[in-house]
Amino acid sequence: MLNKFQIGDKKKISHLVITADAATFESGDVHPVYSTFALARDAEWCCRLFVLEMKESDEEGIGTFIQVNHQSPALIGQQVDFEATIKLLERNSIICSFVAKVGERVVATGEQGQKILKKEKIDTLFLQLK
Repeated sequence: MLNKFQIGDKKKISHLVITADAATFESGDVHPVYSTFALARDAEWCCRLFVLEMKESDEEGIGTFIQVNHQSPALIGQQVDFEATIKLLERNSIICSFVAKVGERVVATGEQGQKILKKEKIDTLFLQLK
């Protein structure tokens, strides 16, 4: 694992909310806005950008948790800007806080954790689940 970051370092992404991001379940459409689960996916992606630069070729990141505080809606067609900030780096673990905004309006805040493990170890863990 490459140790190229420190607490406080930031990564940013933007996501244009599309219809596929809307709150829809097996029972049908709920709201034509950015769903909490799509928001969580994109927040995790923003945090994962650190892992992509930290892992070596025989390693991979694996999510350990995500916490999303969804505070206001983002409409279809709006751009949501994410900023992830490293909160904790400890051995092979990284925890980021994130904020998602439309303009200056906060859509969500939260935290996301990942561990960087050898691909071989991840494969072994998955095989044990069969």
